[in-house]
Amino acid sequence: LLPLLLLCGALGCAADRAAPLAFTMLQQTRVFKGSSIFWGNASLDGQLSHLLEGSTVTQVLPLETPDAWARRQQDVTTYLDYFRGLVKLFSKERPMNYTQSLSCHLGCFLFPNGTAHSFYEVTLNGTAFLSFHVLNATWERRWPGTDEVATFAERELMKYPTTTKDLQHFLNTTCVDILQVQSARTGKQSSRSHVPLVLGLILGTFALLGMAVGIFLCRGGS
Repeated sequence: LLPLLLLCGALGCAADRAAPLAFTMLQQTRVFKGSSIFWGNASLDGQLSHLLEGSTVTQVLPLETPDAWARRQQDVTTYLDYFRGLVKLFSKERPMNYTQSLSCHLGCFLFPNGTAHSFYEVTLNGTAFLSFHVLNATWERRWPGTDEVATFAERELMKYPTTTKDLQHFLNTTCVDILQVQSARTGKQSSRSHVPLVLGLILGTFALLGMAVGIFLCRGGS
């Protein structure tokens, strides 16, 4: 899906009135011998809007005021530092001498007829791990076969409002609001909605990433 969106942007598909507006986010983490490396990006209507490199997250498009963005950057830095600490702790208890790669791909689409579609997908080492059903705020295990780690992760993610109702609100409301504002600015779609641009949690809910990797490491990566 992401390569298709990038290709569409390169070919100027965003200018087509029949093409949906999109706000998509990709966040990746690699864990090896107690160390964590982060990178990712977000794109709004085919334009790079945010960039994550290591512990630095940059706002490429001015979607938030400087003061608001400064607070957002601090929140991200604080979380990533906390995450690294957890990984080091887990690594001491359950050492792993192989690399684990986790990818979170999420976002929303706004179609010309006013309908919207949101999604959140998690892959582990290139294999589908979990997906989030936005409509009913539930997680589904995607890992092939019977796997206790994926089952445990699914059960844990369903316990907390942050990873269910809050995530549903982010994808269904905050993300779509961003696209509605963009639509009003570009005139791609007539809309009476003039909701303020509230970016929410940049690059999605980082808590999900930490919980998914934490669960995997804590259970020994079996």
